[in-house]
Amino acid sequence: MHLISDNIDTKTGLRLVGIKGTVAHTENEVCEALEKAAADKNIGIIIITEKLAVNFPAVFDKFRAEHKLPLLAEIPDRHGSGRGENYLKRFFKGSV
Repeated sequence: MHLISDNIDTKTGLRLVGIKGTVAHTENEVCEALEKAAADKNIGIIIITEKLAVNFPAVFDKFRAEHKLPLLAEIPDRHGSGRGENYLKRFFKGSV
C-alpha cells in the first residue's frame, strides 16, 4: 500500500502502521505521485484522501480508466468525511 495525502497528519498516522506515503497539494504533484506509485510493482493499493479526490476528480478518473492496478482506495482525513451521514449506506443501497 501507498498513501497519497493532502496533509502530513494523515501521512504520519498511516506511517505508524507501516504504510509509506506522499503529501501532494497540486494537480501536478498528485499526478507525479500516482505515476510513481503505479510504477512500483510492490504497490497493489494506493490510498488517497477524500479531499484530494474531491479537488482533482479528473486526475483519479483518468488514472482508474488507464490502470487496472494498483487499486485506488479513498479515505476520509483526520477531520472526518465530507460526504455526510449514512454515505456508505446510501452508496450500497444505490448500488444494489
